[in-house]
Amino acid sequence: MTQTTTAAPESAFETAQAQLRKVAEILELDAGMIGVLAHPKRELTVHFPVRMDDGSTRIFTGYRVQHNDARGPLKGGLRYSSRVTLDEIRALAMWMTWKCAVVNLPYGGAKGGVVVDPRLLSDGELERLTRRYTTEMAIVIGPERDIPAPDMGTDARVMAWMMDTFSMHHGFSIPGVVTGKPVDIGGSQGRFEATGRGALYITQEACHLRGLSLQGATGAVQGFGNVGGVVARMLAQAGAKVVAVSDSRGVVYRDTGLDVESLYSKRLAGGFLDRTDLGPGHREISNAELLELPVDILIPAALEGQITEQNASRIRAGMIVEAANGPVTAGADAILAERDIYLVPDILANAGGVVVSYFEWVQDMQSFFWDETEVNQRLQRIMTKAFSEVSAVAQSRGLRLREAAYVVALKRVMEATRLRGLYP
Repeated sequence: MTQTTTAAPESAFETAQAQLRKVAEILELDAGMIGVLAHPKRELTVHFPVRMDDGSTRIFTGYRVQHNDARGPLKGGLRYSSRVTLDEIRALAMWMTWKCAVVNLPYGGAKGGVVVDPRLLSDGELERLTRRYTTEMAIVIGPERDIPAPDMGTDARVMAWMMDTFSMHHGFSIPGVVTGKPVDIGGSQGRFEATGRGALYITQEACHLRGLSLQGATGAVQGFGNVGGVVARMLAQAGAKVVAVSDSRGVVYRDTGLDVESLYSKRLAGGFLDRTDLGPGHREISNAELLELPVDILIPAALEGQITEQNASRIRAGMIVEAANGPVTAGADAILAERDIYLVPDILANAGGVVVSYFEWVQDMQSFFWDETEVNQRLQRIMTKAFSEVSAVAQSRGLRLREAAYVVALKRVMEATRLRGLYP
């Protein structure tokens, strides 16, 4: 009797490695350079105790992966999630390297995570966990070394605790150790909306290139948190008809278009959609169905690995803009390429957050701050220039945008590596 086996789902790091190998072939990289780019420079795993409100002690596991610092200090978010794995953090750190390079920031990529569901902790427990994690990571982070930022499950308050803890260790305030802080303690205007706003700028450029007007274009956004909620709202403000948005509890859908402004203003704690009093015409569909809607623009803004080899053939969007990190697996990407679906890769589409994090870091280092209008103008200039550079490479080499973005990023990282040389 013949047994059939189902292949294991493609992991985030496998996707990241496959993307690197594909572009390494295009650039004809030697094995040594591929080895440098494929492996994180440093990985720190910690297991640390936290005192809970009931007096008990729980052990949590945390990570910080530093991928490549050839272009400057390391930069990357910190996520709190029960799904965090070292493999995932490695992938996210690698993607941060390419993301910083493609928009030409003087940073390398890093990422951190703690295996925890923050919704199950009290405020006091969350603060103690954050401060202990920061203490464990103090040997590898710093404003000239590695600068964390908010990510899934973390926010400005968590960054404030991290900054305060690191500063207490040194005896004076060091606001530049993290970005995404509250404005009152060194945060930047415009940082909260930056990733979503950057995704909007990129979507506008992509639509212009493709001859598609945003006015009246249909869109679906998977995820309604700090990124998806902002980009859905801004798409609607730009005149698009957003027909579906989702969170982890499901999808809100109306084929004639949603009142995104109302949904955004009334969203619940944690970024969840308020499903009460939606009015006529709304109906619930699954997240899987959202991805397969026949819309002009699909924006995955939730988790990695949402479009896979299992559902890629059923995607009906005319354009995909990856506002999440790694929402399309390598296998799915090949299917989408065969079907000629236009895709804007994550390392370009969602780079707005790290761009404004860079602005925040610069402002902290010089103790001189900009207003929100200046921040947004600078963000738009960087994002539109990066899209133009990537599009030019795509056209000249006959590549899709993903491969073109990687060509731009890898060339910059390789050149920095070559100029610095190998020590000793």
